[in-house]
Amino acid sequence: MLGFEESYEVCNCKKITIEQIKDVIINQNASTLREIQEITTAGTDCRFCVFPQGDFGKMKKKIYCKDILDEMKKELKNG
Repeated sequence: MLGFEESYEVCNCKKITIEQIKDVIINQNASTLREIQEITTAGTDCRFCVFPQGDFGKMKKKIYCKDILDEMKKELKNG
């Protein structure tokens, strides 16, 4: 996934990994950022991990929930 290990922690506040986000997209049919947030709680605390425009932290994230969602949508569409 975009050069990251599945165990890479996307949301440090809630300890949510790429693998967990992918799981809710594939197995629970989450198709929006809001659904990912509701199911995993990722991005519900500081919100820096949701998308780059909302990252106001001193250290910028390397990958965001939106990146994962967009990549998974492409993969699912292309089979």
